[in-house]
Amino acid sequence: MSTSTTIDKAFEALYAGDDGSLDTAASLLAADPAADAELVRRGEAFVRTLWERGWQPADAVRVVRRDLADEHLRVLAALVRAETARYERLPHRWQPQLDELTERAGAPGRPTDRFSYATTVLELYRLLVRLPRLDAVGPVPGETLPPAAAGEPRMLTRIRALLAKAEATGYPEEAEALTAKAQELMARHSLDEATLAAGAPSPETPGAVRIGVEPPYEQAKAILLDAVATANHCRAVWNEAYGFSTVVGFEADLDPVELLYTSLLVQGTSAMTRAEAEQRAGGRKRTKSFRQSFLLAYANRLGTRLATTSRRVEAEAPTLLPALASRDVAVTTRTDELFPETRTARVRAAWDEEGWTHGASAADRAGLHPGRKGVRGAE
Repeated sequence: MSTSTTIDKAFEALYAGDDGSLDTAASLLAADPAADAELVRRGEAFVRTLWERGWQPADAVRVVRRDLADEHLRVLAALVRAETARYERLPHRWQPQLDELTERAGAPGRPTDRFSYATTVLELYRLLVRLPRLDAVGPVPGETLPPAAAGEPRMLTRIRALLAKAEATGYPEEAEALTAKAQELMARHSLDEATLAAGAPSPETPGAVRIGVEPPYEQAKAILLDAVATANHCRAVWNEAYGFSTVVGFEADLDPVELLYTSLLVQGTSAMTRAEAEQRAGGRKRTKSFRQSFLLAYANRLGTRLATTSRRVEAEAPTLLPALASRDVAVTTRTDELFPETRTARVRAAWDEEGWTHGASAADRAGLHPGRKGVRGAE
């Protein structure tokens, strides 16, 4: 049997519904070492097809981590590294995804047992070929790309530094002031972009980015991301099945939204851990309903406060409100184009009054009052 025939015969198992077919296919591959190179080449082709169907590295990682195991992730990492290495330049936001994939997967390696290795590869390929098409949120490697930016925008660097300090400090008041300053910078940056658009309209249209929203308590996390996005002239659409939200907005707003969401999630999780410790000290056991209610209250309260900060900053420049409104309409239109069949999800959570109260208090401590003084490092 030729190598190509061996591969084709084995790949019939990718579309079968039983594991027995997979075992037979793995035996075929294990018995034919000459098929190894072609097996890898076919895997790289599957990965390329994923890119063409709207997937990005981080999306594939989330699914593999959820449905398979570490050994599958290592095979995926090797395939993705090999497939993307052929391109002179990758789309914006791809390199950090590749770096994270390498970190998560660890050092390359494969089982010494050929049957186990073949089984792992086939299980991975079976998952990849069954993934559906996603709405594209950017160019595919190999396509014509816009000119590369020279470094990170100064505003984004400042926001990143402020949020890093907010996450690191052990003082809630300092974290509050630092986070507040970051949101104010984001709001003022949106005003600057609106000023440019009003003075010299550009052909720029809203773009999109996917942000992981993974278990546990993914619904509360999706609500938090939606609140951050909405307060910063973006829209978020949650895909529960594949563990991400797509944030739609103008390019200058997308990275800051992801930064702020990630930081607030870190701060909220830390606050929840402290609140649980207090509960345990008082004799109460840690419960899932407490954590769910905590994060829902945290997201709900922060959404209100983020929006209040944005409105306050925008009120300082009333002549720009028509330009901001025009950009909001463009974002909404683009969201409707990408997701014509969205629906509102009902909140599914067990109620815990103590969790809700502690979550709302944590949101207040991460509050957004940039007028408060006396915290060093907030500038």
